[in-house]
Amino acid sequence: MSNGISLILAERLRQMQQEGWTPEHDDTHTQCELLGAARAYSLIAFSQGIHGTIRMDDPPVSWPDEWDIKWWKPSPDPIRNLVKAGALIAAEIDRLQRKEQNESHS
Repeated sequence: MSNGISLILAERLRQMQQEGWTPEHDDTHTQCELLGAARAYSLIAFSQGIHGTIRMDDPPVSWPDEWDIKWWKPSPDPIRNLVKAGALIAAEIDRLQRKEQNESHS
C-alpha cells in the first residue's frame, strides 16, 4: 500500500474515532458537502504548491455553507491538506455506496 493511501486511511479512521463522523452522520450530507470540504482542502494544497505560504483564515467558497467555520482546519503542510481531502472523498464514496445499496434493497 502506498504511503498516500495509508495516510488517507489513518485520517479517515481519525475522523470517525476522534471527531465522531460516523457513517450515519455522513449519510446526512446529501448535498455534496463532503466533496465541497474535500475541494476546499485540495484548493488550499494547490495554492500552497503554486504560491507557497498563503492566508488560510477563511475557507474557499466550496466549503459547505451549513458547516461551522470551526471545522475549517487547514494545515501549513500541503500534504496534510491533501490527506484531509482524500479522507473526505473516501467518506463520500462510502456514503454513495451505502445509498446505492439501500436503494437496491428497497
